[in-house]
Amino acid sequence: MNSSGVWGARRLQGSTLTLSAVLVAALIAAPVLSVFSNVFVGQTSDTWAHLADTVLGEFVFNTVVLCVGVGLGVASIGVTAAWLTTMLDFPGRRFFEWALVLPLAMPAYVMAYVYTDFLQFVGPVQSGLREAFGWRHGDYWFPDVRSVGGAVAMFMFVLYPYVYMIARAAFLERAGGMLEAARSLGLGPWSSFFRVSLPLARPAVVAGTALALMETLADFGTVSYFGVQTFTTGIYRAWFSLGDRIAAAQLSAALLAFVVLVLALEHLSRGRARFNNTSRQAALPVRVSLSGGRGWLAAFACFMPLLLGFLLPAGLLLEMALVEGDAQLGARFVQLARNSFVLAAITAFIAVLLAVLLAYAARLARSQLPRALNRVVGLGYAVPGSVIAVGVLIPLTRLDNWLAHSWEALFGVNPGLVFTGGIAALVYAYLARFLSVGLQTVESSLGKITPSMDDASRSLGAGKWETLRRVHMPMLRGSLLTAGLLVFVDVMKELPATLVIRPFNFDTLATQAHTLAADERLSEASTAALIIVAVGLLPMIVISRQILGTSRRRS
Repeated sequence: MNSSGVWGARRLQGSTLTLSAVLVAALIAAPVLSVFSNVFVGQTSDTWAHLADTVLGEFVFNTVVLCVGVGLGVASIGVTAAWLTTMLDFPGRRFFEWALVLPLAMPAYVMAYVYTDFLQFVGPVQSGLREAFGWRHGDYWFPDVRSVGGAVAMFMFVLYPYVYMIARAAFLERAGGMLEAARSLGLGPWSSFFRVSLPLARPAVVAGTALALMETLADFGTVSYFGVQTFTTGIYRAWFSLGDRIAAAQLSAALLAFVVLVLALEHLSRGRARFNNTSRQAALPVRVSLSGGRGWLAAFACFMPLLLGFLLPAGLLLEMALVEGDAQLGARFVQLARNSFVLAAITAFIAVLLAVLLAYAARLARSQLPRALNRVVGLGYAVPGSVIAVGVLIPLTRLDNWLAHSWEALFGVNPGLVFTGGIAALVYAYLARFLSVGLQTVESSLGKITPSMDDASRSLGAGKWETLRRVHMPMLRGSLLTAGLLVFVDVMKELPATLVIRPFNFDTLATQAHTLAADERLSEASTAALIIVAVGLLPMIVISRQILGTSRRRS
């Protein structure tokens, strides 16, 4: 093939890649856009005025408090744990490396149920205190877990693994030569951390914190159970109680503005700075060994978030399940677990493929369109699951009805509901909701690969797809596993979208736990909640060990 033919083939590859990415981004963003299409519709009722006069200020205040508290909390816990397990050697380090991701398997709403039962007035903690000291009601003060502060604590200990996993991957990828150079210039361990490692890992830390904040903003189960009024509870009230979709869309847009503001401020703070690793050394520096009290202090710092985020609530759930669990445990729960696992696995696989496509297209595109569409796709994570579900159901129901009528007119047979009658609509909603998780992770990793590697590959005659397959994919393997893991666990825990879109007589572990907990049958709900954790634990541990094995081989 002559040079003009090669150039034409490469241009065709690039245009096909960009067109595919634009099409995928448009499909994923369609549910969000269909919901927000009502934002600029004229208000026909007084719902918005009523909300503005009564609870809108409370929505804003509680949402800001949650964002600030959770953001600071997950960043502090995640970065601290990632740095300790990456750069130091202390008792239990190998255990904490993979165990610190376990809270991701614990839904925040389940933790809220458990800690409420554990810390309430008639719970074991306060009952034990009264029995030990002879106190009565009013003789002592005890923090109320069903409050804004309690919600912040729940989200912190459930969501810090987002920052931990992404920050730890960034610390592992930081070159040992850069830290050695910093120390040769007189910087101590702490100075090297704050002036070298942390700035280099900053995009990863911000990406993990942004994911945690979007999860917090989109939560309904925890804040609703704790009685904390936020934009999500207002959206549910406006949409499902008051039946005003316009007011719900406007509240959703206000909620979305918080996420856009956080991401915009971070982007502006970086300016033209770049956080590339230019060192040729890929090996980690030798870990500093901590012995005695300092070693046990580091182990304690890693143990506490694991205890509060997983071990304690899981132990309490296990006790409730063994003592007063659901009597229907058996074949029914095998079916529920299978439904949950299949949905999570299918969605995670598709999400990783689409995340690679979108991130790679944005990397190669000369225009800003793919990047702008990626940002729109990412905003779906901040929208409540039930709102995404409505945005999926409206167009797909119309499409289903049109297909059914057309097929019946042509062939005389009604095929039924092709999309909304099965799990296709549910997987579509999951992708619109959780693709941002995989996309953030893949973009963060892909951004650390210097563009000169693409140029070198193409100078050797490799096209864009071959460069992706032979150059980028091997380097992204750990990040792709992380992205798939995050999406898998999120789908396992997803509740609102599943409740709205699930086909008739199709239940998952999350819907079963919600149905029982809503009736205050927490002991029975503990069985389904435990199975959610158990089903999510196996792939989490396996994939985490693969990621850690890759990092150890680099050490």
